[in-house]
Amino acid sequence: MENTRESMEFDVVIVGGGPAGLAAAIRLKQRAGAAVSVCVLEKGAEIGAHILSGAVLDPVALNALIPDWRAKGAPLDTPVADDQFRYLTTTGSLRIPNFLLPPLMSNRGMEIASLSNLCRWLGREAEALGVEIYPGFPAAEILFGEDGAVQGVVTGDFGVAKDGHRKDTYTPGMELRAKYTLVAEGACGSLTKRLIERYGLSRGRDVQKYGLGIKELWELKPENHRRGLVLHTMGWPLDNRTGGGSFVYHWGERYCAIGFVLHLDYTNPYLAPFEEFQRFKRHPSIRPMLEGGKRIGYGARAISEGGLQSVPELVFPGGALIGCGAGFMNVPRIKGAHNAMASAMLAADAVGEALAAGRAGDRLEAYEAAYRTSAVYDDLKRVRNVKPLWSRFGTIPGVALGGLDMWLGQLFGFSPFGTLSHPKADADSLALAKDSRAISYPKPDGVITFDRTSSVFLSGTNHAEDQPVHLRLTDPSLPVRVNLPEYAEPAQRYCPAGVYEIVAQADGVRFQINAQNCVHCKTCDIKDPSHNITWVPPEGGGGPRYSNM
Repeated sequence: MENTRESMEFDVVIVGGGPAGLAAAIRLKQRAGAAVSVCVLEKGAEIGAHILSGAVLDPVALNALIPDWRAKGAPLDTPVADDQFRYLTTTGSLRIPNFLLPPLMSNRGMEIASLSNLCRWLGREAEALGVEIYPGFPAAEILFGEDGAVQGVVTGDFGVAKDGHRKDTYTPGMELRAKYTLVAEGACGSLTKRLIERYGLSRGRDVQKYGLGIKELWELKPENHRRGLVLHTMGWPLDNRTGGGSFVYHWGERYCAIGFVLHLDYTNPYLAPFEEFQRFKRHPSIRPMLEGGKRIGYGARAISEGGLQSVPELVFPGGALIGCGAGFMNVPRIKGAHNAMASAMLAADAVGEALAAGRAGDRLEAYEAAYRTSAVYDDLKRVRNVKPLWSRFGTIPGVALGGLDMWLGQLFGFSPFGTLSHPKADADSLALAKDSRAISYPKPDGVITFDRTSSVFLSGTNHAEDQPVHLRLTDPSLPVRVNLPEYAEPAQRYCPAGVYEIVAQADGVRFQINAQNCVHCKTCDIKDPSHNITWVPPEGGGGPRYSNM
């Protein structure tokens, strides 16, 4: 007998249990209480399981959402005590004096935190207000009405085998219908991409740009731990034409969050972000800090870097885009959670007003208008040229020009550059392998540097093997037929989890996808030079299970 989908009705359905999704849910309940029913869908096994960030949190949005967050026990207990910015050479480092940095770059007054832990706390706050949260239920499809408006989402099916047949455990996804749907999937969300395409939300905007953030969590020796230290670096091991840098945050009693952000508009197909991060940890100013410590966590995630120019239209009939899926990260500050939460609160206010007026399924124009006059817009406007200048002129001149642009904006409120654009997508930036230099990376020592396999193990990643591959190839022949001869198949290097391999066999080679290793970073969806890979949510609850990340 054919299984039929069950259906549930809500006033608001929110896709994504990250900072934005939870902030929107809390704000709605704060304003409307029991009068508005709110549901949050989270693809991870629990709230926070898929949340990864540095993170130095600007608490401005949290202050507005929950002013007494400290008294309520929010997991923020490490204020920034020492704020450093350094340029690394092969063997040394040069500290950039803080007085040379634009005031907006200061981290004083910020909190070093685990964003996954903060989301767990926000989830409890949301549930206490009456929000219904469903972890382990990814939104797989969008429900459209006859008028073309979004009417909710459909959760993913359970119990489908790898070959597509329905197992004995098969359960069809559920329809969650809503008067308004808020999409808070984070960078490069699968539904977000479809909505942008269907409604033309990116018309007149620049293409979105991305970075790949890779992070490890360490427990340091007590004598190496400096609680409250924030250290950012750029330079080595990257060359001047490759954008990116590191972060080192000391928090808690002995924790050190150490990571690397690589801009995905890099050109050399032989570059491997994971190996660049491991190489960075060998630097003489970094390695001594880690020696004697223990690595206890690992993860990776794409981040939106396009800034103001790349933010799409935020509203569509029946809903809105909120959070980092819309691209609210401030690139030079490496901060986005505060803007993600602030955007969510603006959208929640617009939804609340619409529901109070008896509306449903229309465009939330009040949200778009509020964004244009908000602190989020101003935050992005001040740094709008940093990423384009870095991409055009390289690290040293590009960052210097970006700093000048921020200072002129700070002092005089104008930019000599106007608003620079992003010329092409990250996938289109790769040079051909024949025109590129192969890179030889040192082998991991298992003490300071590690391989992908042991790293993925620390992420807690798990997927049921007998399920459809959630990394879909438009043309299965392209990796070997095109990407391998032209680009040396970069997927085997840009993926930080070892998902993609070129495997030799008797009649040649084949492209292998180890989908069970996927940490949901979505770099493949962004960087594949043939635009051939699409990431979709796997069966609910699969993926990483981050703790303290």
